[in-house]
Amino acid sequence: MKRGYLSEYFEGMAIKRLAAVEVDPARSHQHEFNATAEMLDFLGRPTEKVRYPTRFLYLDDDSNEPVMEDATLTLYDARAAHPTRTEYRFYFPDTQVSQMSSEGDLLLIARRRRAGDDADDPGLLVIVAENGSSIANQIAWLFGFSGDDLFPKFSVRSELETEQDRVGFAAAVVLESIGVEVEERAETYLDEMLRRFDGRFPRTIDFSAYARSTLDGIDERADPDAALMAWMEREEILFRTLERHLIAERLRAGFVGDQATEDFIRFSLSVQNRRKSRVGLALENHIGVVFTTLGIHYKRTAITENKSKPDFLFPGQDEYHDAAFPVARLSMLAVKSTCKDRWRQVLAEADRIEEKHLLTLEPGISTNQTAEMRDKKLQLVLPKALHATYTDKQRPWLFDFRTFIDLVGGRQQ
Repeated sequence: MKRGYLSEYFEGMAIKRLAAVEVDPARSHQHEFNATAEMLDFLGRPTEKVRYPTRFLYLDDDSNEPVMEDATLTLYDARAAHPTRTEYRFYFPDTQVSQMSSEGDLLLIARRRRAGDDADDPGLLVIVAENGSSIANQIAWLFGFSGDDLFPKFSVRSELETEQDRVGFAAAVVLESIGVEVEERAETYLDEMLRRFDGRFPRTIDFSAYARSTLDGIDERADPDAALMAWMEREEILFRTLERHLIAERLRAGFVGDQATEDFIRFSLSVQNRRKSRVGLALENHIGVVFTTLGIHYKRTAITENKSKPDFLFPGQDEYHDAAFPVARLSMLAVKSTCKDRWRQVLAEADRIEEKHLLTLEPGISTNQTAEMRDKKLQLVLPKALHATYTDKQRPWLFDFRTFIDLVGGRQQ
């Protein structure tokens, strides 16, 4: 097992597209998948039925949270009585997930890694992701497969320590969307953070600046795409390190009195809300530093029509509201760490600017959504490292961060 890679969380996984016979009650009531020999290499070859504790998830782009149900997945040899032949199958129970599944949906079966030799077997993770969805693309990318492939049979991976298996910022976001807590921490910085921030969470802008200060050799002038990703990854690791310590301290203090339950609920919600709001603000902070370093004039959260507030307006709010200022020299950039359907909000944020830009760190957005973005004249901007998560058809249309900077810089000259 190698720290910081998928092997830290999984022993192996297999992926395929669901066939009609596997999900359509009119075609079959067997509730079974055929297991391949490669899958048995990380699952074993039991001589009797083995029931794995299993978490089943159904994912689509329309829901904020996955449909989740805990049950069992049973592996058995359908030809156990035969002296020489074996035919291993998985039997899956009737669950909310199986009821929502359709032909063509992406199926992933992953063996979770034990936390230690004495730990209980964490069992399996079974994910069904809606066909053609962004989350299906992201699951395929995360585990080292191509979302374009048909996968009529299981494709298997158990070597999970290649460079594509490194858990960077985008991979961590996808892992946590399926309930896998990313464990990477930077404990060597904890004492310094506690001293610097007086044992509390600082303002996001201050924490972003601190995260940048801990990295050497980052040149945002030469490679703004790489700088943005490096800063975001470092800030996320440092934040989780500090968060874990402060949460542990609060839990040790306990919740007492008549309001104990309500206090605990409020504390839990504050943790969740801080996580959600902080990432987007951190991304904006780092983007702003790049613009400032490169001499790009901008106004952050300027006010446009109907009190809309684009994340970045170029060259500024005064120029935008000056009817004499040429429209061709105006630009806007919306920033969303992840999109889902929220990207449509951007379309109403600056009426004078016909072609808008949106920077995100979300990998593998579906072809249907990017086609709609293109039709609505919304240009997607992603750090260069994330372009590989998109299809061959999508990539020529994508902007990287450098391309957007050059566009705005040219307009300001």
